[in-house]
Amino acid sequence: MAFIGVLALGCREVPNQNPATEATPQKGEISQSNPEALRFRDSCMAGLIDSLKTGYYPNRHSLLIFKDGKLLVEEYFSGRDENWGTDLGIVTYNDTLLHDMRSVSKSVVSACMGLALSQGLIKSVDQPVFDFFDDYQQYRNQGREALTLEHLLTMTSGLQWNEEVPYDNPENSEIQMINSGDAIGFVLSRPLVAQPGAKWQYNGGTTELLAEIIRRVSGKDIHEFAKEFLFAPLGITRSEWTVSPATHTPAAASGLRLSARDLLKFGLLYHRNGLWGMRQIVPKEWVRESLTAHIARPDGGGYGYQFWIFNISVQGESRAIPAAVGNGDQRIFFDKPNNMVVVTTAGNYNKWDIANNASAVLERIYGCLNTATQGQ
Repeated sequence: MAFIGVLALGCREVPNQNPATEATPQKGEISQSNPEALRFRDSCMAGLIDSLKTGYYPNRHSLLIFKDGKLLVEEYFSGRDENWGTDLGIVTYNDTLLHDMRSVSKSVVSACMGLALSQGLIKSVDQPVFDFFDDYQQYRNQGREALTLEHLLTMTSGLQWNEEVPYDNPENSEIQMINSGDAIGFVLSRPLVAQPGAKWQYNGGTTELLAEIIRRVSGKDIHEFAKEFLFAPLGITRSEWTVSPATHTPAAASGLRLSARDLLKFGLLYHRNGLWGMRQIVPKEWVRESLTAHIARPDGGGYGYQFWIFNISVQGESRAIPAAVGNGDQRIFFDKPNNMVVVTTAGNYNKWDIANNASAVLERIYGCLNTATQGQ
């Protein structure tokens, strides 16, 4: 029997400075700015916000822009939403309501993997995957024995996987995994169709393996681990993580729920190379590796450690912009040259062909930045 509540969750997305010198937040605070601080916050940005309110950029629920050490824009909207496939109706969002992160969950799992590595629970990203699965050694053959943690992080496992079809299609591997009753065995038993490390293929199952490894080495499920070692230091006190019927543990690939403001805190942590206040929470090198393309995606751009790298048009030229990505058009965009982080949430789940999507919003923000520069 299919688990109806997850058929609409969908994890796959189809893509269309010097922060160390700025003031870092203390005790989870995010500095506000005077609305008159930058010219682009006025007429140009007001036009964008009006477009969000009227639905030109459809069903968008929040927009937060943090630039040059200040929160310049924090806007919330009303729209139809879901909780892991369950219809919530029309929700009026604010700075405290939780929102589905969907596959942004993967980026949080990656951060937890970096923390586990820094705690000495894991040796390195080159460690073989099967080192952690004594109970699944029957699958350590036919080339799968070459799998490492880095292959899981970069979605280059070479395992047969199909999230290209809709999530209500029984051929979708994510749905098959959820309905299997044994997510770990399902993923580890997939036939190898490419040499590990050679080819990028979107695979939410490998994120489930990463979360299970964290559970096995720490004794804490991914939500417990994240709350203690990641969320608490950031001052994030409210979060939910939907439990998967396949593992009876938090659905690592898609189940996290945070407020947009707390999502910004996670974004700022990575923008500041893992530093929060005076505390190095995530290792600087892990952040760098996470936001660096390790493999090219067939449709353009690259992929890091559970983060995407998009080619975004900025003032007429293409720029590589790292991002945390979630189905429904959840985004954290990282732009270190402009010392800027943009967070936006929406309810456009499983709608892959919306032209006025998060990337279009970002391009319009760049237009406002350009206008501000010309006006100085």
